[in-house]
Amino acid sequence: MTAMSEVALLLDTAHFAAEKHKMQRRKDVEETPYINHPIGVARILSHEAGVGDLAVLQAALLHDTVEDTHTTFQEIEERFGLEVRKIVEEVTDDKTLPRMERKKQQIEHAPQCSHKSKLVKLADKLYNLRDLNRSTPKGWSEKRVKEYFQWAFQVVNGLRGTNTTMEQNLDKLFRDRGVVA
Repeated sequence: MTAMSEVALLLDTAHFAAEKHKMQRRKDVEETPYINHPIGVARILSHEAGVGDLAVLQAALLHDTVEDTHTTFQEIEERFGLEVRKIVEEVTDDKTLPRMERKKQQIEHAPQCSHKSKLVKLADKLYNLRDLNRSTPKGWSEKRVKEYFQWAFQVVNGLRGTNTTMEQNLDKLFRDRGVVA
């Protein structure tokens, strides 16, 4: 596959994700467009973690489409292939479960994820924690933010050994918030 065709595939993936998330907004005070999140996760992977794997970057762009839109895993596979589908599947929460059960499953499931899924999960946590530091979501108390950091710390512990740069950046965020091992 040529570099040009990989660029075209990545842009097609970004366009697909943007179409799927076009009506969604983040929960921050500014109500930023939701698509900023998956693009930001992919950017962390490419710019900070040095990840150039096309499937990982595509999965980063698509990681919330099944969970938060009417997209199916089958649709992901048909458009972007089995490898991308598998990564997205591994990082997708089962929204039929209660929130606390989903959070518990993320902690338990993290160590069993594939390396590529762990990369996406780390970048997702890094983006979300930075976003929480930047702007507390509407309706969130400081207590809920702290609980999110503590939960994210547990998830990240199950992902350790995946990418030193992202783990160091996460550890700094945890230390700054008083969440330590």
